[in-house]
Amino acid sequence: MIVYEGKLKGKEYQYRRLDEAIRTGLFIRNACLRYWEDGHAKSRNDFSKYCTVLGHCQKFPWARKLNSQARQAMSERTWASISRFFDNCKKKIPGKKGYPKYKKNRPNHGSVEYKTSGWKLSENRDQITFTDGFQAGTFKLYGTRDLNYYQLGSIKRVRIVRRADGYYVQFCIDHDRTEDREPKGNTVGLDVGLNHFYTDSNGQTVDNPRFLRKSERQLKRLQKRVSRKFKKGQPQSNNYKKAKQRLAKKHLKVSRQRKDFAVKTALCVVRSNDLVAYEDLQVRNMVKNHHLAKSISDAAWSEFRRWLEYFGRVFGVATVAVKPHYTSQNCSNCGCVVKKTLSTRTHQCKCGCVLDRDWNAAINILKEALRTVGHTGTLQDYWINASGQLALWGIDENQYSKVIG
Repeated sequence: MIVYEGKLKGKEYQYRRLDEAIRTGLFIRNACLRYWEDGHAKSRNDFSKYCTVLGHCQKFPWARKLNSQARQAMSERTWASISRFFDNCKKKIPGKKGYPKYKKNRPNHGSVEYKTSGWKLSENRDQITFTDGFQAGTFKLYGTRDLNYYQLGSIKRVRIVRRADGYYVQFCIDHDRTEDREPKGNTVGLDVGLNHFYTDSNGQTVDNPRFLRKSERQLKRLQKRVSRKFKKGQPQSNNYKKAKQRLAKKHLKVSRQRKDFAVKTALCVVRSNDLVAYEDLQVRNMVKNHHLAKSISDAAWSEFRRWLEYFGRVFGVATVAVKPHYTSQNCSNCGCVVKKTLSTRTHQCKCGCVLDRDWNAAINILKEALRTVGHTGTLQDYWINASGQLALWGIDENQYSKVIG
């Protein structure tokens, strides 16, 4: 499944109708959540039946305007959040389990999702028309993706997303993306950090961009303007709404910069190596340190890891998550434990090994990944799945036993 996104261009009254559709979708979601909390819903099918009841209820006439499949999609979101909560409870995940919450209708957030009806693309697929009860009309699509390469039947869902700088539409296309690449014969271990974004096992570093830190001065100034225009207990003025909008756009820009950097860096790493090893960090626990929480969040390690794993599947590159225990303390040369604090940035061992702390950790991460998976996974799969298949690779049974140790 791939997602293509384009920006919607229309008139002001059309945007207001999209707001009504999003607000109705939130109503459906919150109503389903209340229905579950009251003990009436036991499965996903109960939510589907309840959506039909809401659509024909005289008390909520606006609910019928939303497409029936869009109502089902919002109920599926509710059931997904409930299922995730129960799964976290069964797995006994420490901390909060993610109990589903009621959603507010916030100005710069929210989305509504259609399935195969309620929308229609133009013949050249540069315009989209929403045909449900809100009658939002036709919008122009602006984006870099060409939808003409895919059949209409492969578009499984269409999602309207509201952001600070406008309205966007996302097309969920049933397509498995794969890319061909020539083997490079390189393996690399990555140690992420705050001083450098990451240091690899070859000693090369990538600077930490620190987008939030660089924009912090502007964000504080915009936030101060919002606070000055706020009037407690009174209706807010248009100047307050404009100042709040400017602040939201700045935050959106920072998040986009962070994502763009993570995507491009992950793509470069995957294309240049045949195996990528990285630490299996629990970022959610690390941000509990209030002294480093902002810097850790600004580094976006989780975003970088998600794109590493995604591009690894697309390009057929092995990505290995290694447990971070003692990767910084162990010597990459002799394996001895050399204890050091966070302020100690140089690794010095009795064996004479002197390396940067992150470089030493990156080498240990790569060694642990090769020790865990090595290059035996492909050979082992071939030998088990098809007896005699290894002969095509020029390896007999004795040589195979030596390879897998």
